[in-house]
Amino acid sequence: MRKLLITAAFVVGWASLGVAQAQVYPSRPITLVVPLPAGGAFDVTARVLAEHMRASLGRPVIIENVTGAAGSIGTGQVARAAPDGYTLISGGLNTHVINPAFLALRYNVLNDFEPIALTASVPLLIVAKKAMPASNLKELIAWLKANPDKASLGTGGRGNVSHLAAVFFQRETDTRVGFVPYRAAGAAINDLVAGHVDVMMDLASNSLAHVRAGTIRAYAVAAKGRLAVAPEIATVDEAGLPGFYMEAWQAIWAPKHTPSAVIEKLNASIMAALADPAVRSRLADIGQEIFPPERQAPQALAAFHKAETEKWWPIIKAAGIKPE
Repeated sequence: MRKLLITAAFVVGWASLGVAQAQVYPSRPITLVVPLPAGGAFDVTARVLAEHMRASLGRPVIIENVTGAAGSIGTGQVARAAPDGYTLISGGLNTHVINPAFLALRYNVLNDFEPIALTASVPLLIVAKKAMPASNLKELIAWLKANPDKASLGTGGRGNVSHLAAVFFQRETDTRVGFVPYRAAGAAINDLVAGHVDVMMDLASNSLAHVRAGTIRAYAVAAKGRLAVAPEIATVDEAGLPGFYMEAWQAIWAPKHTPSAVIEKLNASIMAALADPAVRSRLADIGQEIFPPERQAPQALAAFHKAETEKWWPIIKAAGIKPE
């Protein structure tokens, strides 16, 4: 009986401590780990949000770029961090869906993190070199079918979002192209501009400037709706490849067992940032699209993450994607 009382007292004490910590949270700077290099879409979004969150939380939100192993090093670091709300991860499709499908990880993306909020996404564009002999998406697909294995398709590396999009495109169109992996999507798009590769599925934030400059051709955006910053580009549904949706979405998580009150405070801060007109304008300028408020809740992120896993894992495994 005495042992049960001691155990009960410990549980109550621990719960009380958690409530107390949540009430004063945050009392020191928060680290938001970006597991990818500085300057990319994830990094820019995280920095824009961190700037606004600093004001609403009253503490600095420090961006720490922890790169390596396709983002799994930084992600794993956060999975092992103390669940106190002071170490967060800015991840997304590549870190929390693609990586666990083909890498041997020491953490479980579905079980080792507490969802906080979906933030923004960048739809992909189907683009080609300027000299490609096809004026629209239907003609491009027809040309690829008539010339199997002759076209080259640039990707940002094995397991990259652009690689998965290429696998998905090849499957959905019943075409065969030669994949050309680069160390980064930026190098691939440069070779597309130079005409060294023929086709690419690229983030709108990377390729839109080249489309506007007239150095590459854009056939469609892989989304249900047109891009707000480029409404002249047709959707895949309109262009003849219905249902070919792919977006490089982003979200923020905390380590598992982070107190719910802390999660709620962080979610409120992120939602306030995403509602700010200045934040929305800055993200729109770089091709980012903000999720609607009803999809920014922790529960919405959890459901979306599960659905994305169920959609993409079979495609990744069937394609036999392996680490480089």
